[in-house]
Amino acid sequence: MLIPVEVDELTPAWLTEALQARAPGVEVATVDVLDAHSGTTGRARIAVTYADDTAGTADADGSPVPSSFFVKLAPFNPEQRKFIEQNGIGVAEARLYATVGAELPMRVPEIWLAHDDGTGYVMILEDLVPSGCRFPSAKDPDVAERTLQVVEGLARLHAQYWESPRFDTDLGWVPTRAGFGPIEPKSTKKMARAAGGFVRKALDLFGDEMPAAFMDVGTIYVERTADVLDLWDEGERTLIHGDPHMGNLFTDGPAIGFLDWAMTSHSPGMRDVAYFLGNSVPTDVRRALQDDLLVRYRELLSENGVEIDAATIEAQYRLFAVYSWVSATSTAAVGDRWQTAAVGRGGMARSTQTLEDLDSAGILRELLA
Repeated sequence: MLIPVEVDELTPAWLTEALQARAPGVEVATVDVLDAHSGTTGRARIAVTYADDTAGTADADGSPVPSSFFVKLAPFNPEQRKFIEQNGIGVAEARLYATVGAELPMRVPEIWLAHDDGTGYVMILEDLVPSGCRFPSAKDPDVAERTLQVVEGLARLHAQYWESPRFDTDLGWVPTRAGFGPIEPKSTKKMARAAGGFVRKALDLFGDEMPAAFMDVGTIYVERTADVLDLWDEGERTLIHGDPHMGNLFTDGPAIGFLDWAMTSHSPGMRDVAYFLGNSVPTDVRRALQDDLLVRYRELLSENGVEIDAATIEAQYRLFAVYSWVSATSTAAVGDRWQTAAVGRGGMARSTQTLEDLDSAGILRELLA
C-alpha cells in the first residue's frame, strides 16, 4: 500500500483501498479536508462521502463506516519529517495501534488503518469529535476526579503487560527507551548529548527566573545525562504510554483514554504516573492527592497480580518526576516547535515545583553516588 506523505494524497481511490481492509466493498466518492496541521506528526481531519451503492456499508463487526476520520501521517515540514524518520516515533505509534490497539484496557480511538513500512507510516483513526468525546483540561472543576481515573487507567495498562513474555515475541519491536521508536539509537553517548542539550538550553533561558530546584536538578542532569538515562531503565518493566499529559487525554462518558502513543516504550510503569502528575495536574491538586494516588496505583497492580512494595513506588515517583521535568523543560526550551510556548512554560513550572516538593535532586544524588 502507498503511504501518503502529503494531504492531497488522501484521495478517494487511496482511502477506498485503505478502508476495504475492514469494510470490503466500500467505495469512497469524495474526500474533503476539514482541517490539517503539522507538528511532531502530520494531522488531517477529513470528511468523506461514499458511492451510492456502498453508502451505509458496515465493517466486519456490523458497525457503519463513518463519514469523517482523523488521519495521522508524516510531518508536512521536510526537516521535521526527517527527524521523525530518524527516531521512528511515528512508526512506533502505528505499530502500537496495529499490534495491541484492540486489546488495550483503556479507550483509544477506533483504528481503521495503522500501517508502516519501517520508516513511513499512516493511521486512519476515529474522529472523536462527532463521537461525543471530551478533551479535559487542568482548569476543569472535576480535575481531581479525572486525575484519579487516569492513575487507575495507567495501573490497569501497566498490570496487563507487566514483565510480559510478549516483549520477546510480538512486542519485541517496542523500544526500551521512550522517544526513539523501534529504531534503537546507535550511540548512547550521542543520544545523551542530544537529550542534555535541550536541558542545557533551558537552564540558560529560564534558570534565573525559576526556583532553586530547577538549576539543581538541571545541573545534575546535564553533567550526568547518560547515567540518569540508565537509572530510568532500572526496575521491572511494562508497556507505557510514554507521553500521558493532559493534552493527550480524552474522555468518552465515564471512560478515559489517551491519544498519541508515539512515545510508547518498554519501561517502568511509574514513569507514566510521575509524568502525568508532575506535568499536567495543578500543583495544589497533586499535593492533596499524590499519596493516596500512589496507594491506589499499588492496590490496582496487586489486584491484577503485580506486587511492588511501597518504598519502591515512592522512590520511583521521586526519580521519574525528573523525567517529567526534562520533558516539560525541553518542550519549553524549543518555544513553539513542539507545543505552544504557554503550554511548555506551564508544564515546566508545574514539574519544577514537583521536583522541589519531592526533593528529586536528593534522590538523584543518592542513586548516582
